[in-house]
Amino acid sequence: MKQAISTAGAPAAIGPYSQAMVVGNLVMTSGQIPLTPAGELVGEGIEAQTRQCLENVQAILQEAGLTMNHVVKTTVFLQDMNDFAAMNGVYGQFFQEPFPVRSCVQVARLPRDVRVEIEAMALRP
Repeated sequence: MKQAISTAGAPAAIGPYSQAMVVGNLVMTSGQIPLTPAGELVGEGIEAQTRQCLENVQAILQEAGLTMNHVVKTTVFLQDMNDFAAMNGVYGQFFQEPFPVRSCVQVARLPRDVRVEIEAMALRP
């Protein structure tokens, strides 16, 4: 059994996908790019874009009754791996120990030519 999660606190899906899906005790978010809930792109800097991605993830998890402390896995897609340190500085402000596991990869291109996209997987208690 699966259940879609949707919130006005994050940008609406721009294609045939859900903002998040609940399957059993897992909540998986779609990749979040740095769009405001109104669909506006946030600045060009990696710090502002990372913050918006994580605020979107946070809003989706909140709709599912969870917090960032429930996140067990993230994947970060960067346009340029040279942005890693700056992204990591903002990323660290959203999580507490024990930190979720994470993969971070550089990709050729992201939607809307943004610098970062972040997806998360959380575990319901």
